[in-house]
Amino acid sequence: MKPDMRSRSTDLVIIYDGDCPFCAAYMKMLRLRDSAGAVSLIDARSDHPEVMRVKQAGIDLQEGMVVNYGSKDYYGDEALTVLSMLSSQSGLLNRISAWIFKSKFRASLLYPPMKLGRAFTLKLLGRKPIT
Repeated sequence: MKPDMRSRSTDLVIIYDGDCPFCAAYMKMLRLRDSAGAVSLIDARSDHPEVMRVKQAGIDLQEGMVVNYGSKDYYGDEALTVLSMLSSQSGLLNRISAWIFKSKFRASLLYPPMKLGRAFTLKLLGRKPIT
């Protein structure tokens, strides 16, 4: 599911775990506003209407982030791929991240160990799962 980057919408919604230090740092690093315009960052632990919408659609936010772009939801590794295509190419970390995750194959290989690392870290920090 490759998004059409030519018809960029100004509506980019990212639902991610605000209690996860890795997720929060990644959102700051991307510099999406530089390249994608308006961005709504929503904590998956909140009762925001977008969180309720994706939960009602059966999406498990404990298992992955959601990116809504062009009125389409991208989940987990697909969300990372979309974000890599939309993120600013300024800065070394952004360029490395974009190169890694713009490949659906690489993103699908790396996402499971990243989820495991997130789960382990949240457990060590005493943070509760997203419900």
